[in-house]
Amino acid sequence: MKLTRRMTLAAFAGMLALGTAAPAYAADLIAIITPSHDNPFFKAEAVGAEAKAKELGYEALVLVHDDDANKQSELIDTAIGRGAKAIILDNAGADATVAAVQKAKDAGVPSFLIDREINATGVAVAQIVSNNYQGAQLGAQEFVKLMGEKGNFVELVGKESDTNAGIRSKGYHDVIDDYPDLKMVAQQSANWSQTEAYSKMESILQANPDIKGVISGNDTMAMGAYAALAAANRKDVIVVGFDGSNDVRDSISSGGIKATVLQPAFAQAQMAVEQANDYIKNKKSPAKEKQLMDCVLVNGDNAAKLETFALTN
Repeated sequence: MKLTRRMTLAAFAGMLALGTAAPAYAADLIAIITPSHDNPFFKAEAVGAEAKAKELGYEALVLVHDDDANKQSELIDTAIGRGAKAIILDNAGADATVAAVQKAKDAGVPSFLIDREINATGVAVAQIVSNNYQGAQLGAQEFVKLMGEKGNFVELVGKESDTNAGIRSKGYHDVIDDYPDLKMVAQQSANWSQTEAYSKMESILQANPDIKGVISGNDTMAMGAYAALAAANRKDVIVVGFDGSNDVRDSISSGGIKATVLQPAFAQAQMAVEQANDYIKNKKSPAKEKQLMDCVLVNGDNAAKLETFALTN
């Protein structure tokens, strides 16, 4: 009898212990979905969002869609199925993403977009993006100065389905095209890829050995282009990127790539999580769905202050 009673008491105590521990496993979930972390920009987004989510008491589900809209749709299904309270999303296409975000909304899961817009309003709660046009103009102005306002140049463009690729290219040309002695001899998409940029740059250089500069839609392509130029012993060619990665910071500091444009990936992702938290807890939407964050030029003057897509004091 005593043994039975002791076992009953022990079982009851165990149930109490489990009951006390249960809240530690019942934290609300925020899903964070980005392109591949092979690109340090997207990795910084995921790291920033995850850190802020955990700081605010959420569990974080970090997923990668690899710029595949079908995979993105499946991952959003996963987030819905896991009971996510919100989705932080750097999307896989301005048009292709609309239905997936609408699906999440219909399931009661709000989406907070970062970095890339979609071609619809009222579907996501927020679209927090860098002011890509403003940033591209900063980069183009620096490029024009470095080029001495003349010479043949090449433009490497990002993924054609990505709205940012077109916006940055337009920002570049709205500045550069005002200088008639600057002549674009090649314009090719390298799909944000370092490997592809290397290959494209090799071919472009063979066809246009007299180029003086390369302006790139992102830092990853800029790194690929610079590597191809260096392999051809053409370190004299001016290269300007866009993103503000640590890799390009180091290249600038060592006299390689000349400049980049910092877009605040880490801060952007954290802002999205903060707005998601406010929406989850207070049902409060941001004042504006579309929110622009200005970019900053990074060159030899301030590259040493750059760390993980943010300038330190």
